[in-house]
Amino acid sequence: MELIVLAVSFFGLLILGVPVAFAIGLSSLFTIMYEGLPYAVIFQQMTSGMNIFSFLAIPFFVFSGELMLHGGIADKIVTLARNMVGHIRGGLGMANVVACTLFGGVSGSPVADVSAMGSVMIPMMKREGYHTDYAVNVTTHAALVGALMPTSHNLILYSLAAGGKVSIGSLIAAGLMPVVVMTACMLAAAYFVAVRRGYPAGRFPGWPEVLGSFLHALPGLFVVAIILGGILLGIFTATEGASVAVVYSLLLTVFAYRTLSWEKFVYATMKAVKTTGVVLLLIGVSTMFQYLMALYSVADLTGEMMANLSSNPLVIFLMINIILFVLGTFMDMASTILICTPIFLPIAQAYGMDPVQFGMVMLINCALGLNTPPVGTTQFVGCAIGGISVGEVMKTILPFYAALILALGLVTYVPGFSMWLPHLLIN
Repeated sequence: MELIVLAVSFFGLLILGVPVAFAIGLSSLFTIMYEGLPYAVIFQQMTSGMNIFSFLAIPFFVFSGELMLHGGIADKIVTLARNMVGHIRGGLGMANVVACTLFGGVSGSPVADVSAMGSVMIPMMKREGYHTDYAVNVTTHAALVGALMPTSHNLILYSLAAGGKVSIGSLIAAGLMPVVVMTACMLAAAYFVAVRRGYPAGRFPGWPEVLGSFLHALPGLFVVAIILGGILLGIFTATEGASVAVVYSLLLTVFAYRTLSWEKFVYATMKAVKTTGVVLLLIGVSTMFQYLMALYSVADLTGEMMANLSSNPLVIFLMINIILFVLGTFMDMASTILICTPIFLPIAQAYGMDPVQFGMVMLINCALGLNTPPVGTTQFVGCAIGGISVGEVMKTILPFYAALILALGLVTYVPGFSMWLPHLLIN
């Protein structure tokens, strides 16, 4: 009965439009009251969930991304991407995909990626005669790779949601190949739609121009190499690497590029503080929620239910993907990671999936949820920039969605896409 109280109150609050963090906290409170547990359990679980040293990496990664976002890095990356692939049919769409991938590595945030790239690329594409729905779909889907990049704080969240047993270094290395797969699939989708709609090809500026734009953008992109190399070589931990990223971002935007004004610095700080506060609140209430799920053996019950339907690992992984995708459509990324990892990770492991690979599956599913109503944060941002309704964008979303679902299938059923690089670099 207690599990019914927990589930019904949680989903009921979500249906009523209560923010996810408060829905998690209130449903846990209702269950504790029904169970008759001491209220001290609430505070013990919340404080123990937030009082973890590794979580210091989250505000640092968020702050670094905000500094890069407001420090003028986006324009240089757009110039590089346009010079590289702008001469192909539908060149601006292809350039958009490349630019979003590169900036995703810098910011580590799909929403920041859409905000930065969308503000530059969507108006540019509209001026060049591209349809608005195409510009928005390319931007919002390509930006999702930011969730798997080395600067993404979601990797930290997954590691800790998995009980701290999954190496953050392994996760950082594992995300690179899925990013390549997702980008390749998105390039194919952007080109396919561009050909069908008859979009023009741009002019190739020449290799000297490409090299010049690469050198201008290289300092901004170098933050990925610093974090990845430092962690994998054992120079610093993920937490220390995040703080190094902040210092590097400040030096780059203030002294090298000189594009970060005092007003932009204050705004970036405020945004980082707000995001960090939301994430830490989610961590606290989710820890309480996870405690109750463990108490009532939710993972075991879910595993038994799936086993009754099928014992085929391929079918089990498909069911996990479908459930994660559906939950991701109305829960934000951090909530889905924190709540679903303790449930589905043991099931995936029981059927032979490595925790690192499952992390990539989890993050891609959560990223897809960012582009799907009713939550659809990246899609709402992209539509707001493009001045188009979500309904209009959804009418032509299928090729882009199919591209990312193909990438998800490859990462799910071909372990090498996730595990080859960690085994090569770490083991």
